[in-house]
Amino acid sequence: DLGIQIGTLETGPYNAITDVPGVLVGMRTLISDHPAIIRTGVTAILPRANIHEDNVFAGFHSFNGIGDMTGQYLIEETGRLSSPIVLTCTHQLGLVYQSVLNYGVSRYGGFTFTLPVVGETHDGWLNDAGSFPLNEEHVFEALESASSGRVEEGCCGGGTGNVSYEFKAGTGTASRIAPILNSSYTVGALVQANHGKRNHLLI
Repeated sequence: DLGIQIGTLETGPYNAITDVPGVLVGMRTLISDHPAIIRTGVTAILPRANIHEDNVFAGFHSFNGIGDMTGQYLIEETGRLSSPIVLTCTHQLGLVYQSVLNYGVSRYGGFTFTLPVVGETHDGWLNDAGSFPLNEEHVFEALESASSGRVEEGCCGGGTGNVSYEFKAGTGTASRIAPILNSSYTVGALVQANHGKRNHLLI
């Protein structure tokens, strides 16, 4: 929005992960001041609309080993992803995991979304995480709202209450078009930023 160009590669039409063909993103954001201070939510990424039937190749790498993410071992063992990727707050990773399973069974039946991928970031600086405000309905709404096109950024979805380097952070996304030989490939990313501290130097 500020006209800052990062790198030399062109962005996709939306400069978002949804520039990758078939990728859908949905969110549910909770912001409230009563009866508790709530700043949290859910972000759902579907690499394909029918990911439960049409799996995608996948890999996993941890930069720091602190954040928790379910479904890692299935990815490492099989090299594929068979569920949505859902991001939320630390305290409700378990609820979101169960809700993704319930969604798969209620919509598709059987063993759909077995061992789903759910990642977390702690939003407890700005959100009363101990009030456990998310419920299954919120997860279903994030999954049902997943679509292509523009992706909301900032204080939304699972990144609603996130802080990075002591600045307000949250959900971000980008894409780049990479020309390789005679073809072009779109690379997309979605980040739930919640990390880092600034050093305060006294001079």
